[in-house]
Amino acid sequence: MPIFKFQAVDNKGATIKDKVEALSSEEAIEAIRDKGFYPTDIKQLKDKTVTESTTAKKHKRSLSSITIGRVSDKQINPFTRQLSTLQNADIPIVQSLTILETQMRKGLLKNAVGEIIADIKGGDTLSIAMSKHPKVFDKLYVNIINAGEISGTLDAILERLATYREKMQKLKRKIISAMMYPTTVILASAAILTAIMMFIIPRFAKMFQEMGVPLPWLTAALISVSNFLFDYWYSIFGIPVAVFIIFKSLGKIYKCRLIIDSLKFKIPVFGKLINKAVVSKFARTLATLISSGVPILEALNNVRNVTGNLAMSKAVNRIHDSIREGESIARPLRESKICEGMVVNMVEIGEQTGELDTMLSKIADNYDNDIDSLVESLTSMLEPFIVIFLGISVGTIVIALFLPLIKLMNSLGS
Repeated sequence: MPIFKFQAVDNKGATIKDKVEALSSEEAIEAIRDKGFYPTDIKQLKDKTVTESTTAKKHKRSLSSITIGRVSDKQINPFTRQLSTLQNADIPIVQSLTILETQMRKGLLKNAVGEIIADIKGGDTLSIAMSKHPKVFDKLYVNIINAGEISGTLDAILERLATYREKMQKLKRKIISAMMYPTTVILASAAILTAIMMFIIPRFAKMFQEMGVPLPWLTAALISVSNFLFDYWYSIFGIPVAVFIIFKSLGKIYKCRLIIDSLKFKIPVFGKLINKAVVSKFARTLATLISSGVPILEALNNVRNVTGNLAMSKAVNRIHDSIREGESIARPLRESKICEGMVVNMVEIGEQTGELDTMLSKIADNYDNDIDSLVESLTSMLEPFIVIFLGISVGTIVIALFLPLIKLMNSLGS
């Protein structure tokens, strides 16, 4: 009888590693559940008497699927929604995947789906087959699918997963749109000002030198900056690149990244937007996992890896430890000072009423609406600031260039 090696989580959140005998992976999962464990990974141990022809086929298959990069949300999200629709129509999973594979273009996702179909035909479950392709299906995706298989509600889980991913993509687009306008305007303004400093100011400087006009301090400072940019033009690109590399390097150090991620919430204007985006992602992800039947401790382990902010991940760690010790989610969430009081109160009510997933979904929806309002207000707020900055910059340049001419005219008049 085939032997399956598995990893599971018990009721206390402890990780269990063991082996079980079963005719198929489905029977193995049932046997693990009968022991009171929640399986998170299961693999059939390979027989040492595998023939060379089988090995050659697997080698050929692996070579055919070599693809560089990862699969984007623009590919995964439609795939998830279409698979959900086919499952709701009671089409068998292998047939559903085959239909989707025939519609795909060549690439990493098509190769992965082809291999998943072969693995399912070989006895693997959908979640186990997907777990073999981490560049396509992340751990969160696989765990939600696994929960759907165990509960026997794969069609409903897929629909919930598709909705979750679509809402997360929509949130990401909102953040990008909020940053895009000011970034574009600032870069365009910086390019115009740099061109003036490098090509216009030097001509005035040469003219002033030939005329022997004494330069006011403002004009002298402007010409000095212009000379620096002209002589060290590579600094225009080098300084931003150096700053980016420094921040990337600091981000690899745990304490530095924790400080940076905590300070993000305190950035003027954008800090509130970042905070709401992080909390919304935390709430919606946890709500989706809990409503899908994933145990709370396993759900928190997944949420910790998708928040995108180390300060929030640290808060999730405290929540994990709190629940493992039999306490609540609300207390460590309140102590983190990342979430507003209203969020903590709603989580507390959700725990008391047993509707935590519903409350978390409402929090995420409210925050998504707040993000919409913030994006609009940020755009209208930043526009006058950018105009004022440009006006001051151009005005300063004009005044600095006209001051010597005014002095010259006064000297000629006297």
